[in-house]
Amino acid sequence: MINAVIFDMDGTLIDTEKLNVRFWIQTGRNLGFDITREDALHIRSLDGKLIKRYFEDKFPTFDFEVARNERRRLMADYVDSEGLELKPGVVEVLRDLGNRGIKIAVATASRPDHAESYLEMLGIRQMFDKVICTSFVEKGKPEPDVYRFACEQIGERPEDCLAVEDAPNGVESAYRAGCRVVFVPDLTEADEEIRTKSIVLTDIHDIVAVLNL
Repeated sequence: MINAVIFDMDGTLIDTEKLNVRFWIQTGRNLGFDITREDALHIRSLDGKLIKRYFEDKFPTFDFEVARNERRRLMADYVDSEGLELKPGVVEVLRDLGNRGIKIAVATASRPDHAESYLEMLGIRQMFDKVICTSFVEKGKPEPDVYRFACEQIGERPEDCLAVEDAPNGVESAYRAGCRVVFVPDLTEADEEIRTKSIVLTDIHDIVAVLNL
């Protein structure tokens, strides 16, 4: 029985993954590194230490802190001028889950201040029982720590929780934590490995149907 649903944030609740990809590529251009779309897709939801290692292995003179700050600056400028958008159907699904008495949480790789401010900005923060960030645990996605911690914080066993993800690193994290996993594609489609570790949906509205499976 599913007692709680734990959502990834970027690309699952909020339409920000396309922006993260865009601004990592732009950061590379600004700093003189050829960061590709494939690079930006690869690091989605990835633990910061692993992102640092990935780029420093690819670009020996890469300064991760400088690059991360530049990417954050570009993102902040965009949000200040253009705002953010929820993924279609998010509000309806959250209301439906709340009406059913299902606990709802977020498990995100975003910084706590960003997670809280984005959810507040979009008017949905109050719909979540907990907002858990990977900075709260020793290792971020794809390690299972953040999902295990989220389950502890909402007082549920992982096997009684449904995780909703849009990226392979997030699917791996939730699967290894022992959660049941739903994959709703955003920028990439499900490959064979994802299909073995999650239920693949085409629409976030279909999450409610999974609760009774």
